Amino acid sequence: MSSDLERIHQGQPVLHAGAKLEEAKAVMIMIHGRGASAQDIIGLSQDLSEPNIAYVAPQAYGNQWYPYPFMQPIASNEPYLSSALARVGELVAQVGEAGIPAERVLLLGFSQGACLASEYTARNAKRYGGLIVFSGGLIGPDGTPRDYPGSLDGTPVFIGCSDVDGHIPKARVQLTAEVLRKLGGDVTERFYPGMGHTINDDEINEARKIMRTMLQVE
Repeated sequence: MSSDLERIHQGQPVLHAGAKLEEAKAVMIMIHGRGASAQDIIGLSQDLSEPNIAYVAPQAYGNQWYPYPFMQPIASNEPYLSSALARVGELVAQVGEAGIPAERVLLLGFSQGACLASEYTARNAKRYGGLIVFSGGLIGPDGTPRDYPGSLDGTPVFIGCSDVDGHIPKARVQLTAEVLRKLGGDVTERFYPGMGHTINDDEINEARKIMRTMLQVE
């Protein structure tokens, strides 16, 4: 990837909450949705309420990680998508350099951010602390090859979505769960009847379970 692609989202703010990185037992990278902000998504750290985790939320250029719906041809969302994936990778690398290994890194996203978190995790499969997908799924149109390399090696994954979400088709959520299971993820998939495009208390509780389980593993 050229430096020109990387610069789209590089240089944007990264917000921090919770424990200081040098004191944290784990890190959660929180990825906001289209039209939202890092400030919006990092506010969830108050609901997750785990003091031993450092929360890190990157800001997308123009408040969107890529311009078109996530099931459009991947090429139509370039070079923004590649830049966004690279930005997440940079943060994973940075926290690794700070002494936090991947198995202590959680990726959480909502909506467009959940799609980005899903796609990044699938493309860079290894043992993470967890993947939390609030109303999202893998990126690209139906028929996109999903032969991702690597293994999630038991990474806990939670995917929650409305069964009638106007942005995220149920079939794509199901496909995402299937692909992540084949990659070795320990996937919990849950649909909420008639829910809007939002995050509910049950989803927050599922995220907390993953966080607490990870912190108990020494």
